[in-house]
Amino acid sequence: MVKNYQVCSRCVMDTTVPEIVFDDKGVCQFCGLHDELVKIYPDDRNSRKEKLELLLEEIKRTGKGKKYDCVCGVSGGRDSSWLLLKVVELGLRPLAVHFDNGWNSEIAVSNIKKTCEKLNVDLETYVVDWHEFRDIQLSMLKGSTPDVEVPTDVAIHTVLHHYAAKENIKFVLNGHSFRTEGISPRGWTYMDGLYIESVHKKFGSAKFETFPNFKMWDYFYYSYVKRVKVYPIINLLEYEHESAMKELEQKLDWKYYGGHHHENYYTKFIQSYLLPKKFNIDKRKTELSALIRSGQVSRDEAIATLSKSEYEFDKTLIDYILPKLEITKTDWDNIFSMKPKSFLDYRTYYPLVRFLKVPIRIAAQLGLVPRLLYFKFLG
Repeated sequence: MVKNYQVCSRCVMDTTVPEIVFDDKGVCQFCGLHDELVKIYPDDRNSRKEKLELLLEEIKRTGKGKKYDCVCGVSGGRDSSWLLLKVVELGLRPLAVHFDNGWNSEIAVSNIKKTCEKLNVDLETYVVDWHEFRDIQLSMLKGSTPDVEVPTDVAIHTVLHHYAAKENIKFVLNGHSFRTEGISPRGWTYMDGLYIESVHKKFGSAKFETFPNFKMWDYFYYSYVKRVKVYPIINLLEYEHESAMKELEQKLDWKYYGGHHHENYYTKFIQSYLLPKKFNIDKRKTELSALIRSGQVSRDEAIATLSKSEYEFDKTLIDYILPKLEITKTDWDNIFSMKPKSFLDYRTYYPLVRFLKVPIRIAAQLGLVPRLLYFKFLG
């Protein structure tokens, strides 16, 4: 139980978040970050439409004469599938890219195939060597931090940039919406390539041969040499979960998989079991808080959802996860019982980022680095 427990008076983020702070009205900083993002991606439909039209014009201009004008990541999940549908309907020519980490569900594979075929979109799939990636995932589990999914997130980011640079595409469009997914606290999810390397050096053994890591040099190479921009275009669209799923089902014969990000077996296992049971992290709070701020659910409804039930966990899933990781139940019990740590216990770029706070803030204001990056790590 967290001492001096407190819940935000506006959303449902609470003191299970290590870095949470409240103002004199009891409102958390994540609500403030939401309001800052609204200034960039307005709630006003006309303003949003104007920004979207300018963005589409730039994407089409930079993609003129090329086979593709943007890259979109696809996972088979709701957000990325709906984004790809909208991008095509907006008249863009996307290249779909998927990172296969070995944990795809059958539903995810089917959704990706049907979505790309029905939309007539080319698909590139990057398959990481399983034994190498298994070793990386095990090292992150032994590192005993909540960031066990970071290797997948970083690899997706790298692969999207790789294909954009390969095809000379200037825009990577992602499906993250602060209005529906919120802003994950850095104490719950911190990622950088040096972090993965430092944890793996201590607990792993395999060499990084096919794993697409993303280091500081990669950021400068893709951003300033190849001039690739990452843009969360979904923030400029009218996006609501239930209507999006209905649209996907009707237009693409898309199937739901039972929970947010549960199209991937490992993600489902981590979010529904490891994080809440070991780290007291309930990621539903992030999503529900975002939906409250954007007016899609009431705060009372969100509180009721959290109080009625925990994450639903399929106990048979552990019988699939452990053999695939090639560990025994005893091995897992030892991993699970390790004292929880954080990214601050390992070598990362975070101290450097903090040191460069002022120039990064200026760069964010000039649009040279994502504003969300500054808000999350330095705001």
